[in-house]
Amino acid sequence: MTPLTDLLPTALRRSWAADGTCPDLDLYSLHRAGQIADPHRTAVIDGKGALCRTALDRKARCLAEGLRGLGVRAGDVVAVQLPDDRHAVITDLALAALGAVALPFPVGRGAVEAARLLRRAEAVAVLAAVEHRGRTPAADLLALAPTLPALRHVVAAGRGTVPEGTIPLTRLLRTPPTAFVPARPDPDGAARILVSSGSEDEPKMVAYSHNALAGGRGNFLASLMPDGTPPRCLFLVPLASAFGSNGTAVALARHGGTLVLLDHFTPEAALAAVREHAPTHVFGVPTMIRMMLEVLENEDTPGPLPAPTALVLGGAPLDETTARAAATAFGCPVVNLYGSADGVNCHTGLRHTVPPTTPSGVVAGRPDPRVAEIRITDPDTHEPLPDGRVGEIVSRGPMTPLRYVGAPELDARYRTAGGWVRTGDLGLLDDDGVLHVVGRLKDVVIRGGANISPAEVERALVSHPRVRDAVCLGVPDPLMGERLAVCLVAKGSPDPSLADLAAHLTARGIDRHKHPERLLVLPGLPLTAAGKPDRSALRARLATTDPAAALVEA
Repeated sequence: MTPLTDLLPTALRRSWAADGTCPDLDLYSLHRAGQIADPHRTAVIDGKGALCRTALDRKARCLAEGLRGLGVRAGDVVAVQLPDDRHAVITDLALAALGAVALPFPVGRGAVEAARLLRRAEAVAVLAAVEHRGRTPAADLLALAPTLPALRHVVAAGRGTVPEGTIPLTRLLRTPPTAFVPARPDPDGAARILVSSGSEDEPKMVAYSHNALAGGRGNFLASLMPDGTPPRCLFLVPLASAFGSNGTAVALARHGGTLVLLDHFTPEAALAAVREHAPTHVFGVPTMIRMMLEVLENEDTPGPLPAPTALVLGGAPLDETTARAAATAFGCPVVNLYGSADGVNCHTGLRHTVPPTTPSGVVAGRPDPRVAEIRITDPDTHEPLPDGRVGEIVSRGPMTPLRYVGAPELDARYRTAGGWVRTGDLGLLDDDGVLHVVGRLKDVVIRGGANISPAEVERALVSHPRVRDAVCLGVPDPLMGERLAVCLVAKGSPDPSLADLAAHLTARGIDRHKHPERLLVLPGLPLTAAGKPDRSALRARLATTDPAAALVEA
């Protein structure tokens, strides 16, 4: 694996520590300082109840010592596939205390895709759930362990029978912590690998330092804390996602807040958590909020919702209708967050109850240099463009990641010589310095906040014995934002159904959320003058078909 060195100039990175933009402490030290200052503050609320800072710290030390006994050392990559509960937070802190590098990914990812991540990152251990919503991640990863040369241990967590050959997490949590001495990793060294389901064939993995998380991302959350009071954050997105990386590292360690967690999202459970725990900040994607609004509309006797400080929505474009309805229902400002695992962040802030809109694109707010400076450049020459001109959005700042993991070709493609990150998105900065996102250079479908590469699905589909050719496109959807449609030319008889295609994709290791949900079978694909499939013509054809007749709800 390529060493997780920093592609930003060292002097620039250190300048942010010198001027106080970044705390210049590792994540565990930040948490420990907060625990000593306020030992009884609630740190986590999950399905088991509340856990205070001191109890959380002891469990993290137990796990750290247990993992050290297994041979996990500073700099090792340890993968984590756990649902959102206290064990996920304990693991985050334990790995930070060891100076290891955490590689979290959501429990929804299939074993084949998970194994690809572990292989590319050369993970030495993985902590996975025994069972979660019909899946058996620990057993599945254990079965694939022979194909992962670096993997030495599979740790199984949660209820159920622990698979033979795995190590029970409960055993590690009983390790006496008295001899444990935390590591003191370089704050500018790797702390966490964020996984992005971007437009590549395989998910991108991006390495972040302690300072980039607690400093850059921490400054983002600080801008949404008007009085500096430690936040009480309800995370509807998985902590293991890029968006969820604002959980342990930022809300808890940097700001001393409380994490309110659901082991999986349902609109009913999310609304119950809002009512019971009165979070100051709710983090989610627009699709989740649309589901919650629908439940609220259908409640016979709806109870009042305690107003948060902010409803922070990212991961997919936010439409004005959803934003306005959410602001009314939750009684707080709705913040439109434009960001990605690749190191870009910009948001509309608390000044607007409903984020402003414009015909030119999505208003993403004014960039904060304490988080990420943003420029607009020519996509071909990479030269900066004047305000008002549309170009590629590039970003560089305290939250900029170190580099991509195990993918030097991505560093070459998306990082400039000065450390700027190319987003692949098109936008402009107006005369007031406000960022407008107007489109995408890269072909990606965003379904409910999750990115899908049409090219990846197309390649898998054309290997089906009854598919001659296939083109995948995103089609607008009022609930999910976009859904994936496939236009195909069949061979043989009968024509394949959506169920046939789903079974084939599953066998090829393509996760369910990437499966097409609309199917259009054609005698042939329309072509452009250059001989390529005419995607515009296909989109127009899909727009004239009845979506209800071809749409299969996932």
